[in-house]
Amino acid sequence: MTSSAPRILVIDDEAQIRRFLDIGLRAEGYEVLLAATAKEGLALAATQSPDLVILDIGLPDMDGHDVLAELRQWSQIPVLMLSVRDAESEKVRALDQGANDYVTKPFGIQELMARLRALLRHRTGEPDVPPRYDDGRLAIDLARREVTLDGTLLALTRKEYAVLAMLLHHAGRVVTQQQLLRELWGPTHTADSQYVRIVVGKLRQKLGDDPVSPRWLKTEPGVGYRFLSGA
Repeated sequence: MTSSAPRILVIDDEAQIRRFLDIGLRAEGYEVLLAATAKEGLALAATQSPDLVILDIGLPDMDGHDVLAELRQWSQIPVLMLSVRDAESEKVRALDQGANDYVTKPFGIQELMARLRALLRHRTGEPDVPPRYDDGRLAIDLARREVTLDGTLLALTRKEYAVLAMLLHHAGRVVTQQQLLRELWGPTHTADSQYVRIVVGKLRQKLGDDPVSPRWLKTEPGVGYRFLSGA
């Protein structure tokens, strides 16, 4: 960012909430990016380097928890969740998944601004940029959420894409099965290693990657997996 004003990305499908936040945030001197869908919001998060994300849980194309999980694959940007769901379990789930704060609708603009200021005070370092990979055969574009093989777009499930994205983010390094399970399935599934094996197996099929002589997805027996970015 060249501007000194923090840039806030609002991802909410309610037009009235977007207008309300747009007016309130701009009045406080913030730059504002608006998205009505998860897909649009993830693209803006990847390409516009916001300083903070305000994320609604109830989106039309993807649950807000899944958006948060996908965002956390490559970014530690502060995320404030919005929801009409006020159950304690809902708040705990969001915070456990990596949200930095949680506000229940309806909310007062001054309370929201105070929480934003607190989150922004702890924001340090350079903006996160999602990694890209292209070796002439396999191309992974996390900003566009697209994976192509020999120019053909691959139809990956949400979990297949999430596993591939997390391995790419840690390219060249081992990612343990427990890390994958904790981040992508949740802390109660860290012993369910068969989930990861099934997803990686399907990924290999779609990539045409030989597990005995892998080009991209290498198994580290008894430990986890490694994305071979130099292969």
